[in-house]
Amino acid sequence: MLVRDAGDSWSLVLQTDHGELAGQFARAWRPQPERMRSLDVLATRHDDGWFIWEKAPGLDAQGRPCSYLDVRIESHIAFYRAAITAIGEQDAYAGLLLSMHGTGIYQQRYGLQPSLVMSLAGEARQLVDDFVAQEESSQKRLAAELGVSDDERWHGYRLLQAWDRISLWASLNDLDERAEPDSQPYSTIQAVPFDGAEETLRIGSLGGRRGSIEPFPFGSEPVEFTLPRRVVPKRDWADADDFRADFGAAEVEVVTLTLEPA
Repeated sequence: MLVRDAGDSWSLVLQTDHGELAGQFARAWRPQPERMRSLDVLATRHDDGWFIWEKAPGLDAQGRPCSYLDVRIESHIAFYRAAITAIGEQDAYAGLLLSMHGTGIYQQRYGLQPSLVMSLAGEARQLVDDFVAQEESSQKRLAAELGVSDDERWHGYRLLQAWDRISLWASLNDLDERAEPDSQPYSTIQAVPFDGAEETLRIGSLGGRRGSIEPFPFGSEPVEFTLPRRVVPKRDWADADDFRADFGAAEVEVVTLTLEPA
């Protein structure tokens, strides 16, 4: 779950809804990359493993809605193992790249995002190391079986990271209609395959429900995307079940986000 502190409330986006938004970005990408059918499956379903946990999300150690970076590692790895298997059955190439995405989370997206850290990974280091070793071994074997070169699979991996991170930015941004433009520098995403090269994308809020990206990867005109979210008023919950009652009662609001060239 993606959790944003909205002052007197929590703005909450499910991982599965964030995945659907990533799929929207993939489908709007221009020019369309090769293997687009597989990449659409990958982007849209890359966080499907969270589905069971998000039916009854919990609280963190401070009593706040539990963020995606703060779940138990045993659960997190189970999410990814299940999703890798299920998505690989639908599309083997998508499953290969999802496996890379899962292991990349524990390795700062293979150097693309040094700040990315699962907060409890240090407490389960052996479990993490075993997961990474097993999946990376499977990745090499599956790539050979599919005839996928290293260049091709890393190209697809970097595309997913771009769509994932644009979706994370949107999910964690203030999308209220009266939101002010960003006063902070642009967020950046490095090594994004775009128009035959690798670019650094710069993303910023223009206020309200508008954002800008440079270079613009969705053609030449502004594009609209949709994202469901829940807003849950803050209070001191007695326990996780108390929070889940409020979460379950929260109205699902579908926000329309417009992205445009900077």
